Amino acid sequence: MRPLRQLSVVVPTLDEALTLPALFDSLASQRDITLQCVIADGGSADDSVALARQRGARIVRSGRGRGRQLNAGAAAAAHPWLLFLHADSQFTDPDQLAEALDTVATARRHTPSPPPAGHFALRFARGQAGHDMLFALLEAKSASNRPYSINGDQGLLIHRDDFAALGGYDESLALFEDQRIATRIFEHGRWLLLPHRLLTSARRFEAEGHAPRYALMALMMAMEQAGLLGGFVAEAGHAYAAQKDARRLRLAPFRAAALRQLRAAGLRRGLRGVMACGRLIRQNAWQLALLLDLVRHHDDGRWLHRYDRLLAPLLAHRGTDALAGAAAVAALLAGPSLLDRG
Repeated sequence: MRPLRQLSVVVPTLDEALTLPALFDSLASQRDITLQCVIADGGSADDSVALARQRGARIVRSGRGRGRQLNAGAAAAAHPWLLFLHADSQFTDPDQLAEALDTVATARRHTPSPPPAGHFALRFARGQAGHDMLFALLEAKSASNRPYSINGDQGLLIHRDDFAALGGYDESLALFEDQRIATRIFEHGRWLLLPHRLLTSARRFEAEGHAPRYALMALMMAMEQAGLLGGFVAEAGHAYAAQKDARRLRLAPFRAAALRQLRAAGLRRGLRGVMACGRLIRQNAWQLALLLDLVRHHDDGRWLHRYDRLLAPLLAHRGTDALAGAAAVAALLAGPSLLDRG
């Protein structure tokens, strides 16, 4: 075995006793790599900690909040390479972690600057039928390597020195730590798509409603771009409840909280926030072309290539951002929508 293939897997937990056995079995299936598993627990009331200790994991206890837990887990990791992973993840190939580590380590050795970080494309494990196109879109997005499409459930494979240089995970909120570090990697490093897909659970979509969860994710991203996410989360309550508490989402309170945040920001800052939301929408309009490719079964991505080459340059100006931002505010003002029932 090559000495290079030593990896610490850091997993944040909060009442994950039902999902951890499958994760540990999946880790045990990996070949040609030395693994340490660090469980960063945020105060589980179930058997998560006892189960993880029984399976040989190192246990780190910290205050609740994924950013805080992940940083605590990283500090306790023994190996120079870190993989941050959600508890409901499983691997789809026995050589997945060895190949992933080789991919990122080789890239870092040959071109250390900007430093590389790796993520997996997703495959959703679903317990309910339906919503096939939504999951096809989510899986295709996870393989796109584009901004705003890399999340914590895709894993983050990074050298501990590069992780430290980025400042670790943001701990200011109980959520969005994954989006914020992904943005910093786009700004100061480079993302690599790793071999093989990572299996992740669709349980949150199924518990909260597929369309409402997707809409709330987009709204939170818009609030983040507007610089209003902290106030929005404080006012709106549990935008990302613990999995055991996940229930059917009602979008009305979140929609109202977003409007109040925009009003409270004042005219100048509010307008900047609307423009930032519009810019986010414009920068993600490529997803419509990706969706068209999926609907038409175009494996060559012809509509996405056409969008990137022809339409994206035409849309890249402040007028488009203003129109998109105004449309977003109009949607917030419109009241209940089909998304609440989706």
